Amino acid sequence: MTTHVRAGLRRTRGWLTGRPWLTDLALGGGLTAFDVMTLSARTPAPSVAGLALWGLQTVPLFWRRRRPGLALAAMTIAFAVFEAADPVPGKTPGPYFLIFGVFAVARRASARVSLAWTLPALAVAVTADLLTGRSGPPRLDSLEPITATTFVAYFLVAWLLGYGARRIDLDARRLRDLNERLRAQQEINARQAVVTERARIARDLHDVVAHHVSAIAVQARSTEEIVQDDPRLGRRGVARIAETADTALVEMRRILGLLAAEPESVGPEPSLRNVDRLIEAAEATGCRVTAALDAPADAVPAAIQVSAYRILQEAVTNVFRHAGPVDVRVAVRVGDRGLTIEVENAPAAAGHRPVPGSGRGLIGIRERVTAFDGTLHAGPRPHGGWRIHATLPLQGLR
Repeated sequence: MTTHVRAGLRRTRGWLTGRPWLTDLALGGGLTAFDVMTLSARTPAPSVAGLALWGLQTVPLFWRRRRPGLALAAMTIAFAVFEAADPVPGKTPGPYFLIFGVFAVARRASARVSLAWTLPALAVAVTADLLTGRSGPPRLDSLEPITATTFVAYFLVAWLLGYGARRIDLDARRLRDLNERLRAQQEINARQAVVTERARIARDLHDVVAHHVSAIAVQARSTEEIVQDDPRLGRRGVARIAETADTALVEMRRILGLLAAEPESVGPEPSLRNVDRLIEAAEATGCRVTAALDAPADAVPAAIQVSAYRILQEAVTNVFRHAGPVDVRVAVRVGDRGLTIEVENAPAAAGHRPVPGSGRGLIGIRERVTAFDGTLHAGPRPHGGWRIHATLPLQGLR
């Protein structure tokens, strides 16, 4: 039962929040009806004009949200008229009605504007009360206003409460705005992260496909040339093509597994421990590889290892794609400047037909090097061939 009651209260509060005029009507109309009914019970009964003047002091509260300053001014005028006319002998409203108007204007308007309405209202109310001279001597058993100080105290408290409520509302609105901006920024960051991850996966996929397909193309051409003269060697070439294709499928499944929902479908990331595979793939295409590997995997962060492997993979792929089966020197070492990766190859073999590429290989290498604030030098060697030299800083990443 308690749950249903709370749910009903929340629905009612939400319904009223969307209809603020009902709250204003309840406050202004309710106070007016209550005061008129209370005054009607007096003996002798006041005149109709007295009841009307008494009720007019709270009717303007209906506009306290839309026109708080005008509502306070109307209430002040009604108060002054009631005091001057004295339609109900012995009855003075005091500041009790006016504090609702003061609170409303302090909450709805800025401090400068609300003070511009409140101070004249205070002056008019105090002047009207003092000129009528009906407050009488101080009495301990009465809350009737007795001096101008009473009006000042009531107005000051009402204004401070309204000003405090306004500050709370403004702070809450500011926090909501900040929360909305933060949520929007988080969504932008999330979308950017997705775009970045897709770009990384695309680069990895490009590296894998380009490397292995280029190797298959070179091996197929070599096999085509020798299959008639030496069938046994041709069969070995076909077997190498099958092995390269199987390796390509395994790596492609691993990369595509990054897009799957099941984390167990994702294989291990490539690392410097797998450099031998690249060398074997290059040798399978007929390249003569000289390797100098002096980069313990434990000394290099995992993220650097992935990029280093992909840089080596793309560099070696470019060798047998553009130069064919030539001499290749591969060097990977850890030094004072960081992890150094170097791949050099001799000039293209005679009669070699380059394998068409996407043109993104060197761009991908540069992006991976830039991501770690590294340096890259790529270009032709003085005596022919090509050289790629990349350095990835390790300081601050271990």
